[in-house]
Amino acid sequence: MLAFPSTYTVGITSLGYQVVWASLAQRADVDVRRLFTDQGDPAHRHCDLFGLSLSWELDGPVLLDLLEQQRIPIWAAERDDADPIVFGGGPVLTANPEPLAPFFDVVLLGDGELLLPAFIDALQQHRGAPRAERLLQLAQLPGVYVPSLYAPRYSSDGQLLAVEPNQAGVPATVAKQTWRGNTLSHSAVITPEAAWPSIHMVEVARSCPELCRFCLASYLTLPFRTPSLEDGLIPAVEKGLAATQRLGLLGASVTQHPQFADLLAWLDQDRFEGTRVSVSSVRAATVTAELGRILAKRGSKSLTIAIESGSERMRQVVNKKLSSEEIYSAARYAKEGGLTGLKLYGMVGLPTEEDADVETTAALLLDLKKATPGLRLTLGVSSFVPKAHTPFQWQGVRPEAEKRLKLLAKRLKPKGIELRPESYGWSVIQALLSRSDRRLAPVIAAARGRHDSLGGWKQAYRGVREQTSGPETPPPWEGVIHASWSPGRVLPWEHLEGPLPKATLAQHQAGALTQTPPCGPDRPSPGA
Repeated sequence: MLAFPSTYTVGITSLGYQVVWASLAQRADVDVRRLFTDQGDPAHRHCDLFGLSLSWELDGPVLLDLLEQQRIPIWAAERDDADPIVFGGGPVLTANPEPLAPFFDVVLLGDGELLLPAFIDALQQHRGAPRAERLLQLAQLPGVYVPSLYAPRYSSDGQLLAVEPNQAGVPATVAKQTWRGNTLSHSAVITPEAAWPSIHMVEVARSCPELCRFCLASYLTLPFRTPSLEDGLIPAVEKGLAATQRLGLLGASVTQHPQFADLLAWLDQDRFEGTRVSVSSVRAATVTAELGRILAKRGSKSLTIAIESGSERMRQVVNKKLSSEEIYSAARYAKEGGLTGLKLYGMVGLPTEEDADVETTAALLLDLKKATPGLRLTLGVSSFVPKAHTPFQWQGVRPEAEKRLKLLAKRLKPKGIELRPESYGWSVIQALLSRSDRRLAPVIAAARGRHDSLGGWKQAYRGVREQTSGPETPPPWEGVIHASWSPGRVLPWEHLEGPLPKATLAQHQAGALTQTPPCGPDRPSPGA
């Protein structure tokens, strides 16, 4: 059984979920069924494997409901030989699986192209063995993490000292796996019932070379990889366009594919008349009039760019290699190309940010509106959330972010700029799930039925703290979410190796935090 912690409409739009399902379905020795929160394929009489794809922290608690629905014990320690092996993967679990670790038998860290087949092969090889023996054998595979074979060790005052193997023959650390083949992923299912109806998705690039200091999509998935045009992208596109006329080009930095201009020129051919092409967020500095023209010709209405902040200083802090003039140029090219809208993504609450930086973001948007009249502007803005394996993993959520979201609303909404803020409260819960260790698992279990509100999470956290004593007690709420941690602190994911070592990430953070805070608003000037 392969589950997704949301509805079919949302889950079937996940390219990662589709690829895992297709990989399993193509095997003669696996009979895979799908499960969503609102529907599923007919269940097996006996299920050997239960898998979950997790791409967003807030979906984690849904796992427990799905397990109960299938009558599987929610705690891994309570399962016996008759129960399925519960495994999971995806960016959330690769970054920091510890809060959910007691619910999983196995976590697959990293890219699944080679990891998933190796995992299934090993399971088949040891299929008749007792559960404990199967898990021990799985733990020998690169990228396969078996949480029950590792135990956290705490100091008397509750500080995490280490997460270590609890028996011989278990690797001390587990490294994320990286696919380096010439092909990336594309849709295995095209359906009108998806959140993006009847779309064929093609992964143009994996990771991002820009290395913005907060960015999980960049740091966790290094190195930056692109398939070749002739052998990778074009065959993937052609395959989908035999079934639909909607094409989605996906990736954290699509336009930085070295042959992206050639891909655009290929899609500009007359034979693609009637095909609708959309792209995910593109790097503002790579926007050209030709990009705008071809996207408009192929049915796109708008373009999406991430600016992070209107303040040049803040963009330097986060390593966003982008000038204000390049933002103005991107807007101008989008309009000249025939697009009618520009969506910008930003962030508040970043380390060292001041109110003046947020005022500068508002000023940039207002000046941009004047510089490109008739172009519909939308600003999506979230609060900074620290993510594992990034340079800002040591930084806490800043409470000032909440008022800064309101400041942007006050400045922009009356001027006709659409603002789409992400809830500050949900950013707090994201941080709780992204930064915690195994002591959060009882909280997740206690929050069930009330995990749709910040108050419900706080109540569950407080209740578990009151009922627990000793080092196993969850640490203070403020210390997990808002505190900045020292680079020497043992992190919950320290035993799980990401692409870059901890010392390198600390150097990247140190370089970012040396930027000088502003003395006042550095109002941007429109580009030429």
